Amino acid sequence: MSGAPGSAPRVAEGDELLVLDHVTLRFGGVVALNDVSFSLRRGEIFGLIGPNGAGKTTCFNAMTGVYRPTSGSIVFNGSSIVGRKKHQITRGGIARTFQNVRLFPEMTALENVMVGADAHHKTSVLSALFRLPRHWREEQQGRERAFELLRFVGIANRAGEVSRNLSYGEQRRLEIARALATNPILLCLDEPAAGFNPAEKEELLKLIRKIRDTGVTVLLIEHDMRLVMGVTDRIVVLEFGKKIAEGTPAEVRDNPAVIAAYLGVPTDAA
Repeated sequence: MSGAPGSAPRVAEGDELLVLDHVTLRFGGVVALNDVSFSLRRGEIFGLIGPNGAGKTTCFNAMTGVYRPTSGSIVFNGSSIVGRKKHQITRGGIARTFQNVRLFPEMTALENVMVGADAHHKTSVLSALFRLPRHWREEQQGRERAFELLRFVGIANRAGEVSRNLSYGEQRRLEIARALATNPILLCLDEPAAGFNPAEKEELLKLIRKIRDTGVTVLLIEHDMRLVMGVTDRIVVLEFGKKIAEGTPAEVRDNPAVIAAYLGVPTDAA
């Protein structure tokens, strides 16, 4: 793998990779996202934060095809992804993890990651059914790639263990490895440090930087403000589905609206 999680084409850092423009998402009378606009630049670690119920995961879901925005546009890598199926968005270069670990519990760690690699396999149903040479080649390549990704996230020694027997921290790393197996340009991590102890959080921080250093842009939802402030380049803050702040970690940390949102005090008192 040449030291990188994937082989997706890389381009110069700095230009816009993902652009949300006036995105609104309604469920009946409930406005989950309210006119949200922001953009991610290639090669950065971008934080999406806010109090519980702010709309962070809903935003992820709109970007990954779970929900279709009521209005507004989402452009990824130069093309609109509004209305695309989830598998089409994955193949296009967006991968994600979830707040709650979603693994195949009876599959081994290696097999779980191989499922992610299947997203780019070109073998037809007939080729797989009759075990034709192309199918064997792709399966072997997927196995090698899966093991390399397990090594990348630090759990190669657990490759043959069924995922339900892994520790919680190992399962989190396994889910990241599986997402990387889809060969993403953008990796979206939803609360990856949930349930971690301080040492595990420090290791996660290193892993996120390591992923970015391979050329993958990272979008991070996280409640641990120390982790967010320590790893991100820029941050957007949501509250009740609306963007209330955007900037560098230092700018966001000192923003009165952000302080008010987290501390529950009026803006003029913050």
